[in-house]
Amino acid sequence: MRPKRIAIFTGGGDCSGLNAVIRAVAKKAMGEGYEVIGIEDGYEGLVKNKYRKLENSDVSGILALGGTILGTSNTANPYRYAVQAKDCKFVFKDYSKTAIRNFKRLKADALVAIGGDGTLSTAYRLYEDGIPIVGVPKTIDNDILGTDITFGFDTAVWVATEGIDRIHTTAQSHHRVMIVEVMGRTAGWIALHSGVAGGGDIILIPEIPYDINSVVKKIKERHGKGKRFSIIVISEGAKPKGGDVVVKRMVRESFESIRLGGVSFVLGAQIEKMSCIETRAVVMGHLQRGGSPTPFDRVLATQLGTRAMDFVNEGAFGHMVAVRNNEFVKVTLRDVAKGKRLVPRNHPLVESARSVGTSFGE
Repeated sequence: MRPKRIAIFTGGGDCSGLNAVIRAVAKKAMGEGYEVIGIEDGYEGLVKNKYRKLENSDVSGILALGGTILGTSNTANPYRYAVQAKDCKFVFKDYSKTAIRNFKRLKADALVAIGGDGTLSTAYRLYEDGIPIVGVPKTIDNDILGTDITFGFDTAVWVATEGIDRIHTTAQSHHRVMIVEVMGRTAGWIALHSGVAGGGDIILIPEIPYDINSVVKKIKERHGKGKRFSIIVISEGAKPKGGDVVVKRMVRESFESIRLGGVSFVLGAQIEKMSCIETRAVVMGHLQRGGSPTPFDRVLATQLGTRAMDFVNEGAFGHMVAVRNNEFVKVTLRDVAKGKRLVPRNHPLVESARSVGTSFGE
């Protein structure tokens, strides 16, 4: 009889904690007699048949390592695979049959997909087409439906909060308005948590469109009380009432073709013009994705990885490991693929922030 075998890959944008999940899945699997195959560069590895066998030595010492030892890609959806033409433009082809065929050639009993909403939505389609998949929720944005938390989020919040703390001193010294722009796409979880943790005076998130007049009014009120500086934490997807998001660039070959960024500079120019107060903007950007994961993310990633192997052993394919009310539960990939988990306007943390005087620009 052939040995039991699983395959594992990381897809979408990178974040801290990916290696911790790989380690947890692989070590538990190896301890139970499985061979472990690492698919390289996300779905691109399935399409181009790039993989390698993982040994215990490959996954030892990587718990605190940022990034992913397997590589990743957010432009390799096998159902809409981008192929570059001679004129540097892209055409899209369906390589799903190729990906499925390559997976079957591995003779693997299961595929563990570690990724965000885009990766897991594609995983659901592959599951429907016959691949035995288990999902693990990964994203700094914390916007995956069906789970209260994703690994990578805590580290991103920690990095953003440290940035806000450092901005405070220069804001106070120069009596400026300082705007800190964080990631999150259409979800405001990073801005909300880091803004509260960093003592932001104004927090602007996509779920609550802001009024520029309200923002300027809050800044002037603070100045009128002798507080000669203000800290604004803004999500990259925040937008004014009746307005739209600021688009940095378009990446047509990606699952998320719109790349957001730069809203802090637009807002800063408006504030300076309307208030006559010097305003500066700082974009945290990819700093939030890199580096060693926090202890919380290391623990969460380890638990998610081992639970994913439990799902494999149970034959619970087509499901994602989720956290609900501090318990690990099964959520169908079909439900995960239905949309994004956004910040409710009446979320308890929003209410707590309002109660201590934080403005959301309403």
